[in-house]
Amino acid sequence: MTELKAIIFDVDGTLANTEEAHRIAFNYAFEKAGLSWNWDVELYTKLLKVTGGKERIKYYVSEFLHETIEHDLVVSLHEAKNAQYQAIIQRKELPLRSGILPLINQCRENNMKIAIATTTSPGNVRNLVTATMGDDALDWFEVIADAEVAPVKKPAPDVYEYVLEKMYLRADECVALEDSYNGVAAATSIKIPTLITVNNYTAHDDFAGAMLVVDELGDENTPNHVLAAADSIDKNLINGPIDLDTIKKLHKSFVR
Repeated sequence: MTELKAIIFDVDGTLANTEEAHRIAFNYAFEKAGLSWNWDVELYTKLLKVTGGKERIKYYVSEFLHETIEHDLVVSLHEAKNAQYQAIIQRKELPLRSGILPLINQCRENNMKIAIATTTSPGNVRNLVTATMGDDALDWFEVIADAEVAPVKKPAPDVYEYVLEKMYLRADECVALEDSYNGVAAATSIKIPTLITVNNYTAHDDFAGAMLVVDELGDENTPNHVLAAADSIDKNLINGPIDLDTIKKLHKSFVR
């Protein structure tokens, strides 16, 4: 029987509902640069198919404006966007999603390894984690893999391969917690069982291959709802917030 040894967390949209803050920060950067671009919710939902902020800007210019953009402008826009996004985080306007902190605390109390696998920038990861969990929270994670160590973005599996290598674990000894098609594709392409918590930007994504899809982990104030499950998963396992014990049972059912 394969034992669950680690839970690997995505960041944007998974730890917190960050995408709306990113969208606002992008628009701030565009306005500051004197550009008339405006990414509304409908457009940004389409742009989220592309991972990575700089990649998203280039994709927008190419596919929607049918123009080219200089590399230096992409970099400056992305830096301005990140500065504004981090200001939003520092004002503590981005709380963690329901059930995230209780799950992390349970992992720490029960010697379950935890890691982060994201393709967002290092500063965004550091600031979100410390602003929502405390100054020492970065030390809770055995590995923090971000865009700096895995420049090839999801849906490529590079960031997950890096995490597994650093933790000396097999894919089936882990569960990935994700929120999007790019995330589930990255994790499942190397056979990591994946739990999806959707958000308003990813609710209509294709989550084929996921172990379980829910709207929230849930807590005492926020009920969760099962949206989809692999054939081997007993949906009756979800009778309240998804905690560490529930994830262990889901993993056992999925990998046997």
